[in-house]
Amino acid sequence: MSTLTIFDSVPVQASGETQAPAASSRPIPAVLGADLQVPVKGGRLVGYANLDYAASAPCLEPVSAAVAAALPAYSSVHRGAGYASQLTTARYEQARHTVRAFVGARPDDAVIFTRNTTDATNLLAGCLPAGTTTVVFDTEHHASLLPWRKSVRLAPPAFPGEAVRAADEALAGIEGPKLLVVTAASNVTGELWPIAALAHIAHRHGARILVDAAQLVPHRRLNLTALDLDYVAFSGHKLYAPFGAGVLIGRRDWLADGEPYLKGGGAVRSVEDEAEWHDDPEPRHEAGTPNVLGAIALAAACDALTATGWTALVREEERLLARLRSGLASIEGVRELSLWGDDHPRVGIVSFTVDGYSAREVAEALSSQYGIGVRDGKFCAHPFVRHLLGRSGHDREDAGCEDGTTSAVRASIGIGSPQEHVDRLVEALRDLVSR
Repeated sequence: MSTLTIFDSVPVQASGETQAPAASSRPIPAVLGADLQVPVKGGRLVGYANLDYAASAPCLEPVSAAVAAALPAYSSVHRGAGYASQLTTARYEQARHTVRAFVGARPDDAVIFTRNTTDATNLLAGCLPAGTTTVVFDTEHHASLLPWRKSVRLAPPAFPGEAVRAADEALAGIEGPKLLVVTAASNVTGELWPIAALAHIAHRHGARILVDAAQLVPHRRLNLTALDLDYVAFSGHKLYAPFGAGVLIGRRDWLADGEPYLKGGGAVRSVEDEAEWHDDPEPRHEAGTPNVLGAIALAAACDALTATGWTALVREEERLLARLRSGLASIEGVRELSLWGDDHPRVGIVSFTVDGYSAREVAEALSSQYGIGVRDGKFCAHPFVRHLLGRSGHDREDAGCEDGTTSAVRASIGIGSPQEHVDRLVEALRDLVSR
């Protein structure tokens, strides 16, 4: 299998002891909703063209099947002696092992199930040692930009090497504990970031690195050990497992010393006058009854992608992405947003503007007239989108995530995206701008 590098010598899909086999043994799995019919102007029904995978991906059929199989024996986990409880506990803990293998984590890394990437990032923020300074780029999703008590924010870099240089300089000037936070693939442009080089820089300065992998893991294989990452977070709902689970994976010490994320049953060893909390970060931060079905779904998605093999998935996505981008480039008045240029590697995400239309007008027209679903807004990455659009930080007329004129349209693809959907979007936009 060919490797996909992120602009340095460390491959994203490099092998590691805990990484599951990559050989393709199954066809690309189907998604639920592929036959969904939606109404368009005039009252007729058309097949829905889902081009909004980056917001929430549809459910894979193997994921739905795994949840259905677990439901008859669903019961409490960790604290029940009954057969159903024991079986459900085993499935839940197996899900933890599956997710660990999926990202090539170290054997002793903690795998903590959360609600989503935002939840995972906030959990880690609460566990940072006192006085920790976080370094984060203004290109990040709000989930990575906002949770930190003390942070240094860096301007959008002009090229990948500038990102490495800026992080190097910022970390060099910080005393005490420090954490570098960076995305692996932008949720706005899909562009891949040099995470291995950034991890190397962080460690050279005695810092740690958290990688937001929410937009990477549905599209590319990730190996935490080979890339030497300290923490990784991602969401099930972007990984074809929309059952309300996410995950934080990484080194145990900060997590074991941090205040329990939730205080309640399961997080404690015993309760007398004071509580004695678990030293193990997994139970320590998973108080109460966890989202068992969400964890099972997330693991099933990991299994399905691994069994399919990344070669076929990446090849098909790159073919469709090239067709989408060339189609958009052929339409006068449509401008693709990019931080590092047209030739920079990216996953299946494209954001763009259309002259003469607001982003919301374009999205509404695509939905009501053509049966196409896209995202419009600033994608919960306000500083970055304003930068790409050349607007100042004082433009506040569209302060929400969803609406306004200082916004863009985002089309995103993944498993189950047919060529017809890409072609329909291009032809719909061509029709709109010709009016």
